Formats: sequence, C-alpha cells, structure tokens
Amino acid sequence: MHLRNSVILAVALAFPAFGGTFAVLGPQAGSWPSILSAAGHFAAPAASADIFVAPPGTPASADWKTKVEKGAALILEGSSPLAASFGYRARTDTVSVVHLVDVHNPSLPIIWGKPVELPRYDVPADAQVFAKDRWTSAPLIAGARVGSGAVLWVAAPPGPNGYERFPYLMQALADLGREPDARSSDLWAFFDYSYRTRADPDYLAARWRKAGIGALHAASWHFYDSDKDRDEYLKRLIEACHRHGILVYAWVELPHVSEKFWNDHPQWREKTALLQDAQLDWRKLMNLQNPDCVAAIRAGLEQMIRRFDWDGVNLAELYFESLEGASNPARFTPMNDNVRAEFRAQSGWDPIEIWHGRSDAASLRRFLDFRAGLAQRMQVDWLNTVESFRGFRPSLDIVLTHVDDRFDTGMKDSIGADAARVLPLLDTHAFSFLIEDPATVWNLGAQRYPEIAKRYQPLTTHTEDLAIDINIVDRYQDVYPTKQQTGTELFELVHMASTAFPRVALYFENSILKPDLGLLASASAVVTRYEKDKRKITVESPHDLELKWPAGAGALVDGKPWPMQSATAIRLPAGSHEIEPAARRDGIAVIDLNAKLRSASVESGKRIGFEYSSGGRAIVRFDRKPSRIEVDGTPAAEDAMPIDCAGPADCAVLLPRGAHRVTAVQ
Repeated sequence: MHLRNSVILAVALAFPAFGGTFAVLGPQAGSWPSILSAAGHFAAPAASADIFVAPPGTPASADWKTKVEKGAALILEGSSPLAASFGYRARTDTVSVVHLVDVHNPSLPIIWGKPVELPRYDVPADAQVFAKDRWTSAPLIAGARVGSGAVLWVAAPPGPNGYERFPYLMQALADLGREPDARSSDLWAFFDYSYRTRADPDYLAARWRKAGIGALHAASWHFYDSDKDRDEYLKRLIEACHRHGILVYAWVELPHVSEKFWNDHPQWREKTALLQDAQLDWRKLMNLQNPDCVAAIRAGLEQMIRRFDWDGVNLAELYFESLEGASNPARFTPMNDNVRAEFRAQSGWDPIEIWHGRSDAASLRRFLDFRAGLAQRMQVDWLNTVESFRGFRPSLDIVLTHVDDRFDTGMKDSIGADAARVLPLLDTHAFSFLIEDPATVWNLGAQRYPEIAKRYQPLTTHTEDLAIDINIVDRYQDVYPTKQQTGTELFELVHMASTAFPRVALYFENSILKPDLGLLASASAVVTRYEKDKRKITVESPHDLELKWPAGAGALVDGKPWPMQSATAIRLPAGSHEIEPAARRDGIAVIDLNAKLRSASVESGKRIGFEYSSGGRAIVRFDRKPSRIEVDGTPAAEDAMPIDCAGPADCAVLLPRGAHRVTAVQ
C-alpha cells in the first residue's frame, strides 16, 4: 500500500506542469481571450492561470521573473517596464509596418489593412524572432524559454478580432512549450485525389488523424469508372485511413458524374438557358430528370459503392447553377428537355421564354419556385437510392451537403437550394445535414456560425444531425491579413463553428496550411468548464474530448480506473468529469475511438469495456492486439471484424453502426 501511494505521489508531482489556462492582466482584455480560447486554452483566475497576458504599460516586478522561471508563460504586448525588464525595449526610431514575414510560413504574404507606425525594438540575444517587418527586418514577434517557463513578446495589439495582424501567434506560443491541454478528433475533411496522386496514403492518414480529422470525404468522380491504378490507390487509401482511425465517405457531386460519363452520353447532358451543354467550371452536369440517365447513374454509383470499402456517402450540392441566378443565362440550369416539358405541362408555357420576351417578375417567380421543388425532389430520390445501398452495406452513413440559404437568403433563387423543404426529411431518413458556408460570406467573421445555427434550429427537431462546412480557400473579397484563412482566423472559425454545431467539416484537406495542422484539433475542442488544482482536473464539454496527460501516468476518471488512454492523452465522453493521476495500468487500453464514447470501465486487469454510438461504422484502436472482442455480449468473428495492426502497439478494428457495448480481452 505504501508503494502504491508513493507511485501516485510521484505522478502527482508532475501533474501541475501541464496547463493551458490563461488570464489577461488589467481591465481591458482586448481580443486576447478570443485568440487563446480559439487555440484550445481556457480562461482562469489569475491565481491559478498558467499563461498571462501583460498589456502595454505593465509595471515591472521581480516576482514575474520568478513566476516565469517556475513554469508560467508571459505574453508581453508592446512597450512596458515589464517588457523592458525581460529585454524587449523600444527605441526612439520607428518603422511603418504593413507587410510582415513569419517563420511559420515565410512565403505567405501577410499584409495589414493599413500601415501602422511602430517603435523599432531591441530584443534579447537569445530570443527567437518569429515575425519581422518585410522591408526593414524590424522584429514584431519574438520569444524565448526562461527556466521552466517562457516569454512571448508582440510589438502591437493583435487587432479587434485577434487575427488582423499576426496570424501565427499561437504557433509561436506552442513553439515555446505552451501547447493546449484539450483536443477533439471529430473533424471531417474533403479530399480530391487529383491533388494527391503521388502522396503515400499511410503518411497522409497519420497526418490527418493527428490534426483531428475523423472522416475523409473523397471525391468519388475520379473512381466512378473503374481504372486499375486509381482503384488500387483508393483501396490503399481507405485501408490506411481505417488503420489510423479515419472513416472514408464517397463524396458524390451530382449532377456531375465523371469525365467519361459526360463524353459517353452527350444526349443526356444538362442544358443552360442558352441551350448549350452545361459544362460549368470543372463540373460537367448531366440531366437528372431523364429516366434513362438516372438509371445509368444509379447502376454506376452502386457498382462504385460495392467496389470499395466505403463508410458513408456524401450527396453534395444536389441543386442547380449558378450563384448569379437567372441574370446569367449562360450558367443558369436546368433547361433540359425533360424539365421544360414538365413545366410547360403545368404552366402552359416554356420556361426558356423567360429570356425571350417573358421577363416579367411573376413568370420568373413561378419557375424559380418550381425549380426549388425540383431540387427537393432530386434530394429525396437520391437519398432513397443511397439508403437502398444499405441492403449490401448495412453500416453505410449518409450525408447531404446543402449550401446555406438562411444566412444568405438569395441562394434559393440563385441555385434552387431551400433548406426548409429538405430538413423535414430528417423525420423519416437517417442522414447528416451538412450546411455549406456560401462564398458570399467567406469574408465575415467567426460569429456568423452561431447566427447560422440559430436560423436552422426552428426548421428541425434533429439539431444533433446538423453540421457546418468551412471553406478554407483564397477569398475573392478584399481581406486582411491573408487571402486564405490561416492561424488565429482559422482557429476562431473552427472553434466558433464547433460551439455552434455538433460537427465541423473542412474544405479541403490539402488547403489547410502546414502551420495550422498542429493546433487544428485543439481549436475544435469545446470546453465549458476547466478547473485544475494539484490533485485533480475538473472538465466539462458537450462533446467527446481528449485531454493531454503525462506519459507514463495512469488516470482515475470520476474515481474509477480508466481504459481510454493513449501515450499522450485520455479520452472522455461528453459531460462533466473529474480526472486524477494514478499508477499506469498494465492491461489493454483503447488509444483511439472514432465514435461517440458513452461510457468506459476496467472490468479486470486484462478486460475492459466501453459503450459507443455512431451514425456509420466506428473504429477503435487498441494499444495491443486483443485476444477476444465481444459486441453486445457476442464474440466477434475475426472475418467479420478483422484486426489491422499498424504496429505492435496500434491495432484497429471496424465496429458496426449504431449503439453498442464492446468488451476487449488482452
């Protein structure tokens, strides 16, 4: 007994070294709480914080040096006696700053909306300069480790939203040893094979999972038509993703089917209002109102789903073109013969007349309403089609991606998208409704996501099935400091979206810049309460959470031994929990679970159990190969539930869709 207490005491001594709590000194916090919270740090009283932000003018104190040397992180903004005491001193000469270079992405143009006149600063000789003025090399962000702690200095306020000037502040803080404590691994990401033809699938899968990606939505039009080399690549990609705990969905972009389908069937091509073939941007649109065309697509889609070990299907953007609406007939669809005949039978006139003498508002309104109903009918038909695939693939999950038309209300008339017609389908169909962030609002801030969520909540009682898609791309609007969302701006978008929706998707995985990958999972973590003392951590979250944990230490969760633990973190279900250090267990453990964790327990040294739920298949990874797995009390046959081990300490198992209890024996 004395030995066990000694082990726990030794673990507890290391326990307080972990920490991502912050406090902003002084009455004006500015945008610092948004910056730090978005990167996965938690607000706390100054008496218990680990990270401190000192505003300009903060007086010097010898106590700060001691505090930092003992492990605190101190962020210094601008000029102050406290900054000078650490060697960050303003000179009398100034520089006009508008364009800076950051070591985390030196080739990325970082340009401020307006020039700012700043003092030139001297920084300590041992400090690393993270960002500097493009033209004068004047330091703008610098920092150094001091004892067990760190000091990070920034030359100017970061801006009212936190990202207007210094995108990579949180990366610099992480470089100095202050990484966040919490993370989530439930993000979705879109994947286009054409950008990754030479990349090793195992390398990609490991990278994605580390960044918090739980499901990959792979562009299926590359694989609709069988091709030996492409098929082999996708099979290896899916296997690698499963091995690393990532699910893979077929991302379907009807009415675009494939390049070959377009070339082989010119008679089924969609038409624009100019009666030209609807080849718009990269998409080549087919006529989904032609019964023969639809039958051929269904047969081909079923063959593709059978050919690969998909976990789900994402029916994306099942409506029409274009964002310019009827004002641009060269892009306006659908004007195929089937649609024109159906509308003519209802109304007595051909919709093509809208561009040939029948331009009154009432006529256009009648066709636009017909068009929105047609889009909803397509969505029902294709949902039914994909649901029928569950006959041979019972665990298939389904997603319907639909552009937002509540925040940007012009989308209904522009492309026929009407969420109010689609969301009632959640009463009778099992799918996730993924809301796509429209291009027209990409320049707006992260606060748009709670507002978007608020507008969808009255339309359905199934809010747990709503999700949001963030487009990480170059924006056509004038935006600063970067054309694409990166660093603090990206983290704020992901964090606010995660607080507003149960699921967040990113378009697309290859557009996420390398400096952002390390903090992306922490940005998606949602923590509503975090308290820490020398004995325990109390944490509360509406979603599953991974909490950083000392290597070599075990954990008690709510007073009981806990089997959901990797080498660096413990996995917690949604809710409020108390976590205490304990001696490390020797028995089998779950190092990763791609599903909602409901509960977990250690049944004996060599036997553990957990309950989960999942809309599609789930993936569990163990720290060793289990000798036996039971699902709901029934032993799992190895051929039905094979174990794929990436190494002796990482073995993955695919689990069935739904809610189940799993028991694993070492």
